[in-house]
Amino acid sequence: MSLGHALRRIVEEYPLARTDPPAGHPLAHVIRKGAPDELRRALAPLDGPFLVKGSPGRGSHWAAVPWLAMFDPAVTTSATRGYYLVYLFPAHREAVHLSLAQGTVAAIREHGARAGEHLRASRVRLRQRLSDFSDALPVTAITLGTSGELPEGYEAAHILGVTYDLDALADERRLHADLATGIAAYRALKAWGGLDLPVLR
Repeated sequence: MSLGHALRRIVEEYPLARTDPPAGHPLAHVIRKGAPDELRRALAPLDGPFLVKGSPGRGSHWAAVPWLAMFDPAVTTSATRGYYLVYLFPAHREAVHLSLAQGTVAAIREHGARAGEHLRASRVRLRQRLSDFSDALPVTAITLGTSGELPEGYEAAHILGVTYDLDALADERRLHADLATGIAAYRALKAWGGLDLPVLR
């Protein structure tokens, strides 16, 4: 299995998989183990350390939006806070987003109903600092095709990235190149001070 093959399996199989319980499901295993293993192999030349996690959901419930994330442990070890690089799988189309994203749950806890507004304002400021990556990571808005606090939070938390359709997932060289660019943007954001950036004048 390659990174592209693992991502494609999740995109193609997730809608049907959700009709069965996640416990013991082969696709849940791919998301938790197979896809993270492929992502670790792809990250190996990029001089980590990176913590890689995949989530098909929690307990007996599939996630509305499954994800496969990379964390710099010096920044965060969780998708709930800080910022990280993540593959997000929309519910409404056969595609996957590579997203440099802000932690959503922490924003919801801190800002409540205004979390989306806070995240959208923050991402505008962060993009100013990451303008060198705007051509290579051109997608500035994502849609995940489902309502709810977390999916809508993920949409608002997106800073910049790339969207792939199924055909693009066959291009392993491009996936690795975009991953390297995403990691470079992640490191640049860290070097600039992370989410605590001063407002540019």
